[in-house]
Amino acid sequence: MKDTLITGNFLIQFFMREGTKSADRLSHAEERRTGYFVDEDSQYVALCNGGEPRAFEVLVRRHQKKMFNIAYRMTGNYDDAADIVQEAFLSAYKAIKTFRGEAKFSTWLYGIVVNHARNRMRHTNSKAYHEPVSLDVDPYAGNDRKPIDPASDDTPVTDILIQKEIQEKVQKCINDLEKDHREILVLRDIQGFSYEEISIMLGLPDGTVKSRLSRARGAIRESLKKVLGNLR
Repeated sequence: MKDTLITGNFLIQFFMREGTKSADRLSHAEERRTGYFVDEDSQYVALCNGGEPRAFEVLVRRHQKKMFNIAYRMTGNYDDAADIVQEAFLSAYKAIKTFRGEAKFSTWLYGIVVNHARNRMRHTNSKAYHEPVSLDVDPYAGNDRKPIDPASDDTPVTDILIQKEIQEKVQKCINDLEKDHREILVLRDIQGFSYEEISIMLGLPDGTVKSRLSRARGAIRESLKKVLGNLR
């Protein structure tokens, strides 16, 4: 299913609310209790471990776009994100026999891309390296990327310019968050992972994930207030 990128206007409305709460999803623990724990990747993981390398190609096709989105939103740079995804897939292929099925394969895989993104960010001056871009753009579309919801022909040019300016400023607000806050915000509020999935990916207690997310939302809310003030 195609990933949905959150627009600048939606993010403003989302974070400016005092009581922000994303839609809940079944946690892994709840899935196990209710009998709904199903990992659609398990058969391909088994084939890969059985010596069928083409099975890993299926896993790559399934997850490359979301992995790219995670890496891009964390680093703010297309080239870095592409390198990170390649490195993450290579690491996953080499370590796939260590996957024990205690969580979904996708959770394990996305944890690897998060770790590679973290490592890349440690070696770059990330705040100076970010490229402000529209949140309506699909990061995986390469040089031919186009807005998901292009403006209609009768949209005034001034409105288009204002929308673009807002989207770029919102993206910069995300880029300017502290690393720990940015990754939590990306995983929970942009990519929509559950608290338990994020806890597994980052190796953090559930309570730490929630408290860090609360601080991240507060930080970006304050940034957005400044942005909106500058636009008035």
